[in-house]
Amino acid sequence: MATGRKPARSIIFLMVVLLAVSCQSDILFTGHNDFNQDGWSRQNEARFMAEITDTVTTSRVDITIRTGSDYPFRNIFLFVSAHAPGGERTTDTLEYMLADEKGNRLGKGTGDIRELNLNYRRNVYFPVSGTYTFVIEHAMRTETLEGVYDVGLRIKKESGKKR
Repeated sequence: MATGRKPARSIIFLMVVLLAVSCQSDILFTGHNDFNQDGWSRQNEARFMAEITDTVTTSRVDITIRTGSDYPFRNIFLFVSAHAPGGERTTDTLEYMLADEKGNRLGKGTGDIRELNLNYRRNVYFPVSGTYTFVIEHAMRTETLEGVYDVGLRIKKESGKKR
């Protein structure tokens, strides 16, 4: 993989995120962590700190992952921890399919890169205002996952749902 392509991909991804945020007022948080060209190391956790002030409307939390054709598996296992301002913590072990049974990669994109939006939680109620921290680690049996460019997190208000 050419090293010159990675900054261009990151800039394009950032522009898309900024455009999405500017067009949608129901997005409470969006962020992403880039990984180096060697892939996603087990020690390189993705950490997101979301300042949440809406304690009335329910939200959905999604994970976004961008992979290349050199990603060697059909699936991915993730450990996702959510830390509330008061110290409460939940940890989930999740599995997502990144390709179908014939090896066709899922998600949007052309060429080498595929972006897949993964449902993490729906109908989330944030009971107090403050900083919520989300930590995402890969839980695969290999130390470094080749072909993972970045992972992101998005928190969005759910339409018309109030607690």
